[in-house]
Amino acid sequence: MKSLASQPSHNDDERRLQASALLNCDVQSLEAVRGGGNNQTYKAICQDGSAYAFKVYGRSDEVPRDRMGAEVGGLEFLERYNVSAVPHVIAHDSKAGFAAFEWIDGEAINPPSVMDVDAALRFMAELQALSSVDGTERLPLASAATLSGEAVLAQIESRLSRFSAIGTDDDDDISAEARDFLSGDFASVRDGAVINARLRYTEAGLDIAAELARSNWALSPSDFGFHNALRRANGRVAFIDFEYFGWDDPVKMVSDFLLHPGMNLSRPLKKRFYDGAGSVFVAGDAKYQTRFDALYPLYGLCWCLIMLNEFLPEVWARRSAAAGGLNPNRVLTVQLNKAQRMLAHVKESLEDGPQFT
Repeated sequence: MKSLASQPSHNDDERRLQASALLNCDVQSLEAVRGGGNNQTYKAICQDGSAYAFKVYGRSDEVPRDRMGAEVGGLEFLERYNVSAVPHVIAHDSKAGFAAFEWIDGEAINPPSVMDVDAALRFMAELQALSSVDGTERLPLASAATLSGEAVLAQIESRLSRFSAIGTDDDDDISAEARDFLSGDFASVRDGAVINARLRYTEAGLDIAAELARSNWALSPSDFGFHNALRRANGRVAFIDFEYFGWDDPVKMVSDFLLHPGMNLSRPLKKRFYDGAGSVFVAGDAKYQTRFDALYPLYGLCWCLIMLNEFLPEVWARRSAAAGGLNPNRVLTVQLNKAQRMLAHVKESLEDGPQFT
């Protein structure tokens, strides 16, 4: 599925036995897959040579979402309707928190091509076509779903509040720079983005606090992009990692795809996706473009704050534990520079509308 890493663990034998029991085969090899802080994924190779993705879902009182239920349920739903661009579910154990999926022996999509963008658009159109079929009523909301403009504003404020005390204990230069960024440039652009959103909603006769009509919800992988995709040997794109799958505003899905820092999308490819996504959603949602123009800058502000997460002590502790030997000042400087570039893009989108040319 993703690149393999040699990560021996004290419970390797236990994990291998768990995979064997779930797959009903003698698992000879269990190789850890790099990526994902919320779970562990392995390539399980059985005695007969067959390979599967074996996933162990972490449990946390702080994260009540049933990520295994969302992923397994979402993929089984898509398979029922013959959506082929996703891995098959092989087996799962809800009580133990284990699941096994088709192993996709593919390569990372970097950089993406026109054909890859078109594959993403086709997949999104397939999801939209399934929005009213039997079984959708049992699907959950996507992770961090925002079904009103006010919900996006609340998410920004919630994320921003976590940074109130960054760097105050040691007051190093990079933390002070981040605080100045948040209280200065970020606050100024945020104020403008909020005014812009409220004005656009009002001019269109929309209530920014009202929940989006159920008929305009879209099925979303949530963490949708080529960072969670592989190119199969036959050239077809497969989308993976559906722990956050569910219902959301399509504006969020499209905005996050365009804004995600984990993808190397050129402006022409962003424009192609933006235009194609509009074709998918505008026909059934007369206010889609209005909401996009109002909310896209706000989602960009969310990404600014996500990029600064390493400044939070608990996030830094997890990252440094997972990858020892990191230089804090270097990592934090990189993240702050990313946030500054994202803010410049947000400011540009406020002045000229979303620009991808």
